[in-house]
Amino acid sequence: MSSLPAPSTPSPPPPRSPLRPTRSFWRRVVVAQEFGLVVVIAVMMLALWAFSGTKPAFTAKTLPSNTVVEERDGGAGGFSLTIDGVKTDYQAPNDEGVGFTLRRNGDEVILREMFRASRFLSKDNIMSVLTTASFIAIMAVGMTGIIVMGGIDLSVGSIYALAAVIGAMVLETFLGTMNAPMAGAPPSTALAILITVGVCSAVGAACGLINGVATVGLKVHPFIITLGGMAVYRGIAFVSTKGQTIGPFPESYTKSFGKAEFWDITPVPMLIMVVVGLVGAFVLTRTVFGRQTFAIGGNETAAKYAGIAVGKVKVWLFVICGALAGLSAAVALGYFGAGGSDSGKGYELNVIAAAVVGGASLSGGRGSAIGAVLGAIIIQLIDNSILMLNVDQNYKEIVIGLAIVLAVVVDQTKQRLGSRR
Repeated sequence: MSSLPAPSTPSPPPPRSPLRPTRSFWRRVVVAQEFGLVVVIAVMMLALWAFSGTKPAFTAKTLPSNTVVEERDGGAGGFSLTIDGVKTDYQAPNDEGVGFTLRRNGDEVILREMFRASRFLSKDNIMSVLTTASFIAIMAVGMTGIIVMGGIDLSVGSIYALAAVIGAMVLETFLGTMNAPMAGAPPSTALAILITVGVCSAVGAACGLINGVATVGLKVHPFIITLGGMAVYRGIAFVSTKGQTIGPFPESYTKSFGKAEFWDITPVPMLIMVVVGLVGAFVLTRTVFGRQTFAIGGNETAAKYAGIAVGKVKVWLFVICGALAGLSAAVALGYFGAGGSDSGKGYELNVIAAAVVGGASLSGGRGSAIGAVLGAIIIQLIDNSILMLNVDQNYKEIVIGLAIVLAVVVDQTKQRLGSRR
């Protein structure tokens, strides 16, 4: 009887090359969620620049005292200026308002160049878009953490209002208002800024703590807890002020904080937005706390078995979101110079829309702090486009609501396609 052949030993797999193929840096940038949002912002800005039309604008220059002016047809046909022996002809404004005019201010002669400028790309409009977006973006970073965890906070606008009201009361005590100046020597502006930011952030954090403890302790969905909180916090703000606005505050405060000018712009709200976005991105992507947040949103049961203190993380996320709402309120107090119980009305929708458009999944487990900042800019561009294109402002909420639905549909479609692969 012949023996069976000895089984052959399978040959070991070839050694894996130490140089694994990896995506290039630029490819990683292109496929990133944030890159798509930047492209959307660029396309929206180009479209608004093309279709928003123009408006009259001018520049002014004071002429030297030795300037000789010769007007043609009483100025209707233009004029000539001779400066240091050099004669230059200038045309009067045409039917479109393009041309030159002279204006006299005592002994000074001022040359004004009239031209048509883009309504959208004007410095004032761009600054208005970015400044308004900053108040939403600061809160949207905190909202992103809650949505990544699988929750929601509907009370963020009311927390903003309550923090603004209490911060305004503190400012009124320390600085007074322009209508009722404080008797005696007020504290330094720097101290007033620190106290206001600290108080507003503390009030927001306290409201967030209540939301978090109630959600975890009562084991009720955060939608219900924060829906009730939305009414309670704004009600407290209304009762505290009896519906009155507190302010306006002295310009020594606003010009030193929210409206501080550098390079002829007011960049403080935008700088705070950028800092909050970068810190939020670092916390969510580079810390244990951030990884725990994504783990809870991906599978809360698995996160518990992995030893994550789920309740503690949830409470901290609500505290952070509330504190950022308070910080946003403090920045707004410095920019607008007043606060009232109607502050931040409707901000809940804008903040959630910014986080969702920025890539946060309402089912939890995915989101980006930088995306939330870019999403806030997109939401504000939508608002600005309604104004630039002369569309009825009543359609604003409809458009933003449709943007949320579209973002969720795109997100769900991407998940289905990813699962099929």
